[in-house]
Amino acid sequence: MKKIAIVFSVFSSMFMMAQVNWMSMDQALEAQKKTPKKIMIKFYTDWCSMCKMMDKNTFSNPVITEYINDNYYAVKFNSEGNEDVTFQGKKFNNPDFNPKRKPTYGGGPQHQFVTYFGIKGYPTTVFLDEDQKLLTGLVGYFNPRDMEAYLALFATNEFKKIKTQQEWQSYREKFKHKIKS
Repeated sequence: MKKIAIVFSVFSSMFMMAQVNWMSMDQALEAQKKTPKKIMIKFYTDWCSMCKMMDKNTFSNPVITEYINDNYYAVKFNSEGNEDVTFQGKKFNNPDFNPKRKPTYGGGPQHQFVTYFGIKGYPTTVFLDEDQKLLTGLVGYFNPRDMEAYLALFATNEFKKIKTQQEWQSYREKFKHKIKS
């Protein structure tokens, strides 16, 4: 019985320790200069319940966490925050940010960086290549298994081979998940 408790304790600790190494956009861009990797940006708001669910269910999954940390610079960006960002020679901020405003559905003023990417809903996960070119944005909640396929698609450059809906469907069917359903 004692062995079972120890094994359970170790497994629980490993599972709870799994977390994405989130960084600011400026930190990701600086890191990318030294060691090129794709950038994954999670745009969220404080009032977004699906954003919180995705943090809890998807971005805390050990398989997802490890894959992101190994293959991407991960940015968690508050779409209504006041972080200053310099991206592709342009400066972005949130001039209407009000620190006294309480987060509410529909929120406050959007950050200029959010507008630049055309974000219309939350959560939105954006993928950039090593040259900071937009690959795509995924709007909405994605469970761990679905996110796993997208993470691999962009990290391995498989997306370059997919031109049709049928090719996408074939990729999804053949994808070997590490996360069991």
